[in-house]
Amino acid sequence: MIYLDQAASSFPKPVEVIQAMTEVITEYAANPGRGGHALSMRASSVIDRTRQEMASFFGFDHSDRVCFTSNATVALNQAIKGFQFEKGDHVLTTSYEHNSVRRPLEYLKKTKGIEVDYFNTGKTEAFDLEAFRKKITPHTKLIAVSHGSNLTGKIVPIELIGELAREKGIPFLVDAAQTAGILPIHMNQMNIDLLAFPGHKGLLGPQGTGVLIVGQGIELTPIHHGGTGSSSEMIDQPDSLPERLESGTLNTPGIAGLLAGLTAVKAMGLDTIRAHEKRLTEILIQGLEKIQFVHVYGPTTDRLGVVPFTIEGIDSQEIAIILDQHYEIAVRAGLHCTPLGHETIGTSSHGTVRLSVGPYNTEEEIRKVIQAIEEIVDGYFG
Repeated sequence: MIYLDQAASSFPKPVEVIQAMTEVITEYAANPGRGGHALSMRASSVIDRTRQEMASFFGFDHSDRVCFTSNATVALNQAIKGFQFEKGDHVLTTSYEHNSVRRPLEYLKKTKGIEVDYFNTGKTEAFDLEAFRKKITPHTKLIAVSHGSNLTGKIVPIELIGELAREKGIPFLVDAAQTAGILPIHMNQMNIDLLAFPGHKGLLGPQGTGVLIVGQGIELTPIHHGGTGSSSEMIDQPDSLPERLESGTLNTPGIAGLLAGLTAVKAMGLDTIRAHEKRLTEILIQGLEKIQFVHVYGPTTDRLGVVPFTIEGIDSQEIAIILDQHYEIAVRAGLHCTPLGHETIGTSSHGTVRLSVGPYNTEEEIRKVIQAIEEIVDGYFG
């Protein structure tokens, strides 16, 4: 199987991830933070170490404000629904946002009466920062931006948006679902107040893991309430982080696997990962653009390893099925949970086939995919 659905979930996982998770399950799968015995303390130690490593990796000074979730969607819901909004408040975001951002915002439009602007970021490389600036109003209470599009691979200049947000005194939320573990992110230098990302994509960890890092001065209302392992005598949720946002038993095997994934990413190096994925993406785009009836979307130069395409007259789902069943190539077809993104590139009516690469994909695999698509086109058009 050639796996080109890395934007959905990375595969394969480093062997260290499997080993770390197996070790937890077989040696110390106790409840972290819920007891003083040796196994519980060992589980707690792994979780604390992962917080520290995450804080350091993302340029943040307070590991106690690294909060674990079950995925990036929960992290984004906590950041958005837990924010202190009032009726009439304004949120500025973009047209490339995933439904994990859009749906919570639309929910708050209905329930709290906030206003939301989806800034059109365009089809190609350029991000018009001045036009974005003009969308800020006196009522703007949050800027929420996806660092990289899961549809086209377009990269948004979060460092410039962070400067703008800090200049205006507006909290800045970054969805790093497609960039954590692939592009450098430094919360302090980039003026990021809230950073949400999954463990199972670029960080090479297991599914069921996600993180929300909450900057100093940001207070969120928990969207979940329950046991936190401390302050059990209190009726209300504890005020201190991370307990305030972490009700229930944490996923110790998953978090241990996430730490192992992060360690593997650091060993490879972000520059090496980025260069490898850029090279595969360039080969893929160059090959697809030579095939008649194939249309490739997204930036022409600097982009993530995400390449959507269509073939004239052929349903995107049908292409994906053929690639899977006849060529053993795993891809993703449809609207990719980003209908606004498809509106932006003009593919809402039929969706696209998305190819997305990762650090373990090879040039040989990419050339086989190009050949398979050539054969599909030849089969339909002769």
